[in-house]
Amino acid sequence: MAVKLFVGNLSGSITSDELRLLFTKAGKVILADIPINRRNGDSRGFAFVTMGTQTEAEKAIHMFNTYSLNEKEIIVDVFQSTYDF
Repeated sequence: MAVKLFVGNLSGSITSDELRLLFTKAGKVILADIPINRRNGDSRGFAFVTMGTQTEAEKAIHMFNTYSLNEKEIIVDVFQSTYDF
């Protein structure tokens, strides 16, 4: 089952493709999405990466939480939605 991860403290220059390539080192990446500010087109400084399995998600957290990416220490954790669907 796929697991959605939150990736915080991203540099504004990181692209979805670069993020996908990095997280592929931990396993299958289903989606790498960096939300964009609609007003100015800049990155909002965080992303969501969906990994193929729980094991791959755990590996990505272990590998990349506090990882230095473009001179910024990123935060990686399981995405916890506050909405009850």
